[in-house]
Amino acid sequence: MDPEIVQLVADKLVKNVEQVIIGKRDSIELIIVGLLSKGHMLIEDVPGVGKTMLARSLARSLGCRFSRIQFTPDMLPSDVTGVSIFNQKTREFEFRPGPIMAQIVLTDEINRATPKTQAALLEAMQEVQITVDGVTHALPEPFLVMATQNPIEYEGTFPLPEAQLDRFLMRIQLGYPKPEAEIAILESQRYIHPVSMVEQVVSLAELLHAQEALKEVYVDDLVKQYIVDTTHQTRQHSDIYLGASPRGSLALYRTGQAWAAMQGRDYVLPDDIKFLAIPTLAHRLIVSPAARLKDVSGTTIMQEIIDSLPVPGADVRPV
Repeated sequence: MDPEIVQLVADKLVKNVEQVIIGKRDSIELIIVGLLSKGHMLIEDVPGVGKTMLARSLARSLGCRFSRIQFTPDMLPSDVTGVSIFNQKTREFEFRPGPIMAQIVLTDEINRATPKTQAALLEAMQEVQITVDGVTHALPEPFLVMATQNPIEYEGTFPLPEAQLDRFLMRIQLGYPKPEAEIAILESQRYIHPVSMVEQVVSLAELLHAQEALKEVYVDDLVKQYIVDTTHQTRQHSDIYLGASPRGSLALYRTGQAWAAMQGRDYVLPDDIKFLAIPTLAHRLIVSPAARLKDVSGTTIMQEIIDSLPVPGADVRPV
């Protein structure tokens, strides 16, 4: 595997999106890790920090079909997936696709929809297809769901169920920009919003090629054991009611390959796993009620696990 292929694609996307999302390179890089790993992203942050613009600028950078779904309490599953309508002329049912039939889908304020509507995304996120009235429809490739939720407002919201959270590859926070970055934002939007100036810099063929190239990134047996040990610790921790599933281990494995390739390496280091453990695993943990009363979160528990777990040595390549 030539890591330069992945590195080139990632650098182009990061630099292009940075024109719109200023001062948040770390968060943008994690989004690109998710895109290369064929995973879905949960962006949890307060309103106004650029979550929607991040998704829109990424879609424009790739030339992808972009769709935005504003989730509301009265929304139905058919509003997401589409519906079959009877055509009086042909005397047959016709499928009218919903907004999920796009390549980059932004599900805004996903926790405002009812669990029934949230569940409409489960099949799409795991199997890249939807089923409407017994008929299965394949979704386009690449397919990426970027969901946003406000962690502060709880009025009129429905917490995401475990099965939904487990399907998100990573959870990230953008956070408020630094003062100098905020000044740059004011300047950049003086005459026109910079997202309208974003052009396609990576073709879909290049992206798909980079996604396939990741499969050749070498992961040593000791690093695999470190991944499994990390997720296993979440299942044994006294403050965790439900730990990370094997899907969490697989997510850590894939994101490790993507991050290593983005750094120009064709092998994964334990430090890659340490760096990615919190955004990849913390949102999958269900903290026990007693721990929640002590204001313990999945993030603090993951940090504790990372700090206490011995880091293995690993061979770069087998001789």
